[in-house]
Amino acid sequence: MKARFLLGTLATAGLALTAGQMTATAVPGEGGTSDVQAGPDVIVGAIPDVSRYGANTVGGVSIMGYAFGSTSCNIGTSQLGWFANTANHPVIPQNAFRIKNGRIEQIGMSWMKYGFCALQQTLCGTCVSAGSGCPSLLGIGCSDPYTASLNGTQGDLGPRSKVNPTTGVFPADTGSEVASWPSIPAGQASIGRRVQIRADDLNPALNAGAVYLAECQYVHPEDASNNNDNNNASYRLFTVGGTITNGTYPITLSGATFQQKPAIYHYTTVVPTATITTVDAADGRYIVACNVTNNGNGTYRYEYAIHNLNSDRAGASFSVPVPANVTITNAGFKDVAYHSGEVFDGTDWTFSVANGEAKWQCTQTFAQNPNANALRWSTLYNFWFDASVPAASGNASIGHFKVTSSTAAATKVPSNPCRQGDLNCNGVVDGADLGAMLANWGNPGATDLDGNGVTNGADLGIMLAQWG
Repeated sequence: MKARFLLGTLATAGLALTAGQMTATAVPGEGGTSDVQAGPDVIVGAIPDVSRYGANTVGGVSIMGYAFGSTSCNIGTSQLGWFANTANHPVIPQNAFRIKNGRIEQIGMSWMKYGFCALQQTLCGTCVSAGSGCPSLLGIGCSDPYTASLNGTQGDLGPRSKVNPTTGVFPADTGSEVASWPSIPAGQASIGRRVQIRADDLNPALNAGAVYLAECQYVHPEDASNNNDNNNASYRLFTVGGTITNGTYPITLSGATFQQKPAIYHYTTVVPTATITTVDAADGRYIVACNVTNNGNGTYRYEYAIHNLNSDRAGASFSVPVPANVTITNAGFKDVAYHSGEVFDGTDWTFSVANGEAKWQCTQTFAQNPNANALRWSTLYNFWFDASVPAASGNASIGHFKVTSSTAAATKVPSNPCRQGDLNCNGVVDGADLGAMLANWGNPGATDLDGNGVTNGADLGIMLAQWG
């Protein structure tokens, strides 16, 4: 958890704000707070508009191009650098998500918009201006609007792979740096670098009852160095029109912007039985969502969604403890497609059930391929299976990509159908169970009886208490 310093509030009494611009929807202690933070603190105050750019066919699939506007606010206590063509300005990715049939999934992403200067407006309260016109600083309390057309300008969009989301550091967008970016692929003039969404993922005839969300996020080195980078994403709902015009389905933003938290937090609004857990690794934050439903046939569907907010280490695996005599079937995985020449690979993760856990894993290590399909920042991956038992509280595990380590994630996991400590379900806690525990000492899995993410002396104590 990153430290926050409470100094007051930027909101002024009687401030008139238009719908979709400013709401008190922060997540105290999790996605950020609406309180002023020490140092510069940039958030997405609003997602005000959307632009459409037509569609291209890629690999036989119709893909539509969009961009979302983003109005930033500096809710901190000092000015924020906004110097064009340097390494001291924000970069801004845009995402699209869909909640459908009990699952939230990412259906689109853009490259990063590179900032260039900051207007000094008052969306988020009183603005202590950094200067007239469009200066190279965002003043304290000030807001700066980037319209959808600006965020969709292809020449100002750079690859996500260029930034370290934990530190906010990226190469200055000098002429030589921009020239090194991959060119827009042939046949993708309308959609290149923009938010790309498959037409079938928007088609109302194929998505009855779906809820759609647009998300923007700001990454900035000064914001990150002041530990104010866990509240940089905000989202807003949108609806999809039923008739394609100018090559795309019309998108209409609706309601207010939910500030200082990523779109995954809306999952529990649509699916009230779902749970959300904040998971802080050493270098950044993940958000883990889970929903378990009874299939009505003796099995239970486990749905997991993991959003990497700002961890540069990235995720290389996701494992869930599975007790003995629990049957796992119908496992699945879904990621989101990188595009426009982005260097990251898109190979699906593998799945296995062994050694007391169900595990999805990236097909290559960092040493084998630094651009393998890790769960990288500002992306959400889905994992699911059916199990023969209902859920219990426990710990899953997120394995990291760039370092050899893992982080426990409190969530729902398959319950143990047998007596606690009876790992082989033979009706007695004995030496065979003890041997299994010792063989897995220090690791997560079915031997982690207290669900704290590691097999240790506490679990041994639980087993001995059940001996015989």
